Amino acid sequence: MPAFIQIRNLNKYFGDLHVLKDVNLEVQEGEKVVILGPSGSGKSTLIRCVDFLEEPSSGEVVIDGTTLTRKNHLEMARKYSSMVFQQFNLYPNMTVLGNLTIAPIKLQHKSKEEANANAMAALRRVGLAQKADEYPQNLSGGQQQRVAIARAMCTKQPIILFDEPTSALDPEMVQEVLDVMVELAHENITMLCVTHEMGFAREVADRIVFMDDGRIIETGTPEHFFTHPDNPRVQAFLDKIIH
Repeated sequence: MPAFIQIRNLNKYFGDLHVLKDVNLEVQEGEKVVILGPSGSGKSTLIRCVDFLEEPSSGEVVIDGTTLTRKNHLEMARKYSSMVFQQFNLYPNMTVLGNLTIAPIKLQHKSKEEANANAMAALRRVGLAQKADEYPQNLSGGQQQRVAIARAMCTKQPIILFDEPTSALDPEMVQEVLDVMVELAHENITMLCVTHEMGFAREVADRIVFMDDGRIIETGTPEHFFTHPDNPRVQAFLDKIIH
């Protein structure tokens, strides 16, 4: 059985800058993969290529047997994946409910009634049902990010990509977002998460992928990664991060 997500010989250039260098990665359906590494190592670019928010310079991304292309990427994103961004990316002129229902109605052609019901169920899951009629600017950063996660849940796609979802939050708001992500990880959703939250990685990941300078240099279980990594670069990173 081929992997649900296959990343093959992926390269990405921004001008002369070679950001991803022959990256190969396979992710099984339902697997929780946490991507760690120093800033500038290519982590966010990698998951943006999986959603085709960035077009690979060479190589390919295959999801459920279909190769992502410029021609089919919108249809594939609609069917398979949603992204939770660092900066929330909520529409300020729409209520929370409006933010959650626009994609299911416009892109997935759900009825307003079905979209509203799914949105309210998702808001209950993240503890924000009472905020359905509020506008994003009236919410805290942590609440906005929980709304963004609820929005990703509403599309009911099998893959959710997280691009450093807690890095823009005040420290006291981080845990409320991580708690929602931990709960979500118990479901049969395929998760790729770029984060610096080591406790979350240890608790949730089936596998940790470590990137440095545009390459994957180590993969393994959380236990392997945190207790006896093979690569000295990983050990140096952990020594700085974990005191």
